Amino acid sequence: MKYVILIHSNPDPWGHPTSRFTPEGKALPPEEHEAADKAFEDLLGEISESGELVHAEALAAPATSTLYGWSPQGHLVTDGPYAEAKEQLAGFFVIDTATRERAEEIAAQFAQPGGTIELRPGMQ
Repeated sequence: MKYVILIHSNPDPWGHPTSRFTPEGKALPPEEHEAADKAFEDLLGEISESGELVHAEALAAPATSTLYGWSPQGHLVTDGPYAEAKEQLAGFFVIDTATRERAEEIAAQFAQPGGTIELRPGMQ
């Protein structure tokens, strides 16, 4: 079953990995960032090797987005960001796992300082 892991964050300035640019992440010592980077690289290696990683993408700053809406009078085009919330979608990973439990196990490892991770199944 396919799942998307959505990474919500509010880095300032906008950059990746987002955990380096959030107040919580900036407060961590370099050694903790290095350990987290290694653990993340190990996870990516594991899910790539197992075939569970389908696709991943970091997203540019929300201010660079363009929104397209609909009305009876025609299409509406406005500059982003879409959400008024502080946290924005920073990136996503699509995974394909045998069980929800495995998807949850992987998603939990994406937790990061100053970010929220959302796991959502695809519609089948």
